Amino acid sequence: AIAKNASGRRLYVPAAVLRELWDYIRVERQELVDSARKRGTYDRIERALVVEEPTVPAVTPSEPGARRRSVETLDPRQRRNLLVRRPDGLEPAALWLNNDGLPLCTHSWQSMFAVANVRCRKAGIGLRAHPHLLRHTYAVVTLEQLQREHTRELNPMTAVQRMSYQQIFGDPLDWVRRRLGHRSVETTFKYLHTLNELAMAARLALVPDHWTAPVGRASDREENQDQ
Repeated sequence: AIAKNASGRRLYVPAAVLRELWDYIRVERQELVDSARKRGTYDRIERALVVEEPTVPAVTPSEPGARRRSVETLDPRQRRNLLVRRPDGLEPAALWLNNDGLPLCTHSWQSMFAVANVRCRKAGIGLRAHPHLLRHTYAVVTLEQLQREHTRELNPMTAVQRMSYQQIFGDPLDWVRRRLGHRSVETTFKYLHTLNELAMAARLALVPDHWTAPVGRASDREENQDQ
């Protein structure tokens, strides 16, 4: 329900990032949850949607007569009231929590980026970011890495081997398309264009400052070389 075009997909996270996430879950997040439980924060949530069994992604609404429903059907507003019952008590299903132990809302994320942009500006760093820019960064970096790996693997292969490889592993652009939830690969082409622009910028940055372009027509240069 919350995915782009309502198209669910699997994302891949580096092991190093997962280790940091689990450190946050076991330490910082757990402290926020424990404090909120002592204050009775989760017991006072109106219209709470509770997952009684964490291995079963279905919620039991608190309203009498309400039907159980799959977590996948919940919109962002409903997911803020989504709780999981643990042996020690209730806790939010959301990963990121604020100081009150409740899920971070959209404007909190936007504020974080706004504060970071101000700090960068004060430090003289020419960088400005917003939450949606992370999506673009993910697309460009992933596409670059996939393209690089495909080129490396395909280079020593024969035509038949290349066809078999591409049938098995697919096209990098289409793989990124599915991760982003685009209906058409034409929408994903803009990231390929961005990647090409970055490649050209990198090549230009390698040109020495003292380098000057050749002067004269190609035919003149060829005549000089013959002489």
